[in-house]
Amino acid sequence: MVCLVSRTGRQLQRYNNMGGRQVVGCIPYRYKEDIYGNLSNELEVLLISSQKGQNFMFPKGGWELDESVEEAACRESLEEAGVIGIVECELGQWSFISKRYGTYYEGHMFPLFVKEQLDLWPEKNVRRRIWMNVAEAREVCQHWWMKEALDILVKRLISTEQQKEDIAMNDSLSLQ
Repeated sequence: MVCLVSRTGRQLQRYNNMGGRQVVGCIPYRYKEDIYGNLSNELEVLLISSQKGQNFMFPKGGWELDESVEEAACRESLEEAGVIGIVECELGQWSFISKRYGTYYEGHMFPLFVKEQLDLWPEKNVRRRIWMNVAEAREVCQHWWMKEALDILVKRLISTEQQKEDIAMNDSLSLQ
């Protein structure tokens, strides 16, 4: 069962040794399907609107004391975007200044391979979500550090696909 209420408050919030708030985000992704339901190589990523505006970003939020960084990533993706999936290896860590508070934050980003998209989720009434191709997402994403994380994800996925193709090629050559 999925919880339909977002966590609130800062009492469990993690801070780094410099006093900066630690936040965790995900880049939810999937491969586009054709009209027959077959997966293509075309990557799609899910962006969400900010709560108070029309800007787009990837789901992110505070990393709390009672959860691992991966659990925080899953929770934020569920609360803000209504997606569930597999959290993969961290894309990196960034330091950035919060526009709202003018203080440094520490952001961790993860890929989330989406397995399920929910019709109801905690922040459905305050956010819009939209699947986009990588070029569109890079254009509209409001945070530079999230764009960098997206670039890292794309390079990682391309490298993985190339490795699979190389293995398949070697397998077919060894059968000859």
